[in-house]
Amino acid sequence: MVEPSMRTMRCPYCAAPSVLERPPVPGVPEPTFALGFTVTHVAAREHVAYWLKTRSRFTRTGIRTARPGEVRGVYVPAYLYSVLAHSRFRASIGENYQEQETYTTTENGKTVTRTRTVTRTEWRPLNGELSGYVADVLVTASTGLRNEELEALEPFDLRGLARYTPALISGWVAEEPSLTHEQCLELARKEAVERVGGKLAQFMPGDSHTDLEHQSRLEWEALDVCLLPVWVLAVRYAEDAPPLRVLVNGQTGEVVGKAPLSPWKVTAAVLALLLLVAVGYLLASGGGR
Repeated sequence: MVEPSMRTMRCPYCAAPSVLERPPVPGVPEPTFALGFTVTHVAAREHVAYWLKTRSRFTRTGIRTARPGEVRGVYVPAYLYSVLAHSRFRASIGENYQEQETYTTTENGKTVTRTRTVTRTEWRPLNGELSGYVADVLVTASTGLRNEELEALEPFDLRGLARYTPALISGWVAEEPSLTHEQCLELARKEAVERVGGKLAQFMPGDSHTDLEHQSRLEWEALDVCLLPVWVLAVRYAEDAPPLRVLVNGQTGEVVGKAPLSPWKVTAAVLALLLLVAVGYLLASGGGR
């Protein structure tokens, strides 16, 4: 028996890896591309061990000395999105200029007049259109990997994308897409529009700009499923706490996790800071007398 969300398995008798060939399921597309692992499981464990040691001193006791547990390599499904964006924008463009101004000041008890160079900004409205291709937007297709976690793991080197074949993932854990096409398309469109906003900000002329607004029309959308290499580790740091899940980019070694803070350590630090402020105030008040 194999979970519906899994694409691969190992035989419990001979450990032979298998890739499941299921009939097409409406709304669950087949992978188009896959990226291979380049970071080994040993290197992934080392990256996580270093990451744990460098956490803040305010994290819960045991995290900085914890040792990574089992390392599991997973091919996580994601959508690779590209689109042609036609954008209309408007903004206020600032052009800097310099001029001399006269001012008065007091020197040696006398009022004197001086001049200085000041920079001023002239603002004018700008409206226009910009068309451009937005490529290589990655959004998660898995309920097990939130999109913000995928963004934290990025970038992936998409030059290593290979056309998907079962042989590429044989022997690895691989998930099927568990988010709908519509959910992923909405995420991808949102990220593409945010990228358009960034491109427009770089495109603006002048020395500065403000009040940038834009509306984008998206055309020629392409959305392909690709499998991304991710190492998943569970770190046990306390008997009374659930394991800490840590992710590692299987290409770059980038580590992503959220180490919980200790409320007692944070409270103690705040109290110590308040005590220092109070002692400083009392010393200053005493010196003033």
